[in-house]
Amino acid sequence: MFSLEGKNALITGSSGGIGAAIAKSLHGAGATVGLSGTRISALSDLAAELGSRVHVLPCRLENSDEINSLPQKAEEVLGQVNILINNAGITRDSLLVRMSEDSWRLVLDVNLTAAYKLSKGVLRGMMKSRWGRIVNVSSVVGATGNPGQANYAAAKGGIIAMSKSLAYEVAQRGITVNSVAPGFIATAMTENLTESQKIEIQSKIPVGRIGTGSEVASAVVFLCSDEASYITGSTLHINGGMAMY
Repeated sequence: MFSLEGKNALITGSSGGIGAAIAKSLHGAGATVGLSGTRISALSDLAAELGSRVHVLPCRLENSDEINSLPQKAEEVLGQVNILINNAGITRDSLLVRMSEDSWRLVLDVNLTAAYKLSKGVLRGMMKSRWGRIVNVSSVVGATGNPGQANYAAAKGGIIAMSKSLAYEVAQRGITVNSVAPGFIATAMTENLTESQKIEIQSKIPVGRIGTGSEVASAVVFLCSDEASYITGSTLHINGGMAMY
């Protein structure tokens, strides 16, 4: 069940907690994985941990030349990209009245425009083979909003809307496009929270705890599998009941 043997997956943001967990799970399901991100040492460590069927593909998603060339570089080492995981994301938090245009633009470029460019870059191959999976990582904030994160919320909400629109366009070509929207997930960022902050966050989550990267990754593996071939244009909210839709 949920075998991805013979499939090639490109995962952005692989040097982060959720991205690394997704890469590990896709690899564990049999896929060959292309690890993309900005922290080369973290990518190399993950590649060494996974062993075979893995390639490191560094890319700065705010750099147009690098992002435009990433799909071709991925195909050169992986072969055709069958699975694309648009996971990379950054924050530049500020109240909107104080937010600079640079902070707005950078977050939209990395979190949303990069997903558009990479999806466009791999779609022709998927359409030709009549099989493909695109999973875009959104956020609970993309559905609920969050003060101080107008740029991030706009990008993550845009990811959901873009996924639905693209799903319509490619559904008859055997390609599914879905998004996952994590809530609070244990990452290096959440490790910096104080104990009182963690307790306050957990009090807002019905299951009473912060989620794990592997729980997000399991959902991604399912959406990439043949078993999920009838699911497209959907958003799977992985937030412990923090926001229910």
